[in-house]
Amino acid sequence: MHNEERTLILVKPDGVANGHIGEIITRLEDRRYDIQALKVVRATKEQLARHYEKLVDKPFYHEIEDYMLEGPIVAIVAAGTDIIDVFHKMAGKTDPGEAEIGTIRGDYGRDWDDGIIRNVVHSSDCVESAEREIGIWFPELESAQK
Repeated sequence: MHNEERTLILVKPDGVANGHIGEIITRLEDRRYDIQALKVVRATKEQLARHYEKLVDKPFYHEIEDYMLEGPIVAIVAAGTDIIDVFHKMAGKTDPGEAEIGTIRGDYGRDWDDGIIRNVVHSSDCVESAEREIGIWFPELESAQK
């Protein structure tokens, strides 16, 4: 069964700094997905704590927080048939060293000497997460829908 759904995609600071915003948008457009919202943001610690709520108590959380605070992020709401699963395949495995060439992480991600995996993009893992995450990064969309 095919589902019309939307997802949150974050082009992380390394993806922005290394000039991959356009390529990621092009890949979405080439698949005929609809970009419903797009903005450049600087994450706050509060946003990151809400976004990564399941990881906040983990010993490695501060590394994720530091990484996501390194620079601007491009937040995207994209929609289309089965976009959550399809974009996960487009993104590739979380660890860029394991991601296949041709995926966003396989092409652009890196494991750096400081031990932080810079994997270019985040995308929601399910419809419920997508709606929760969209509310964190695009609170104005929530009020527009009510």
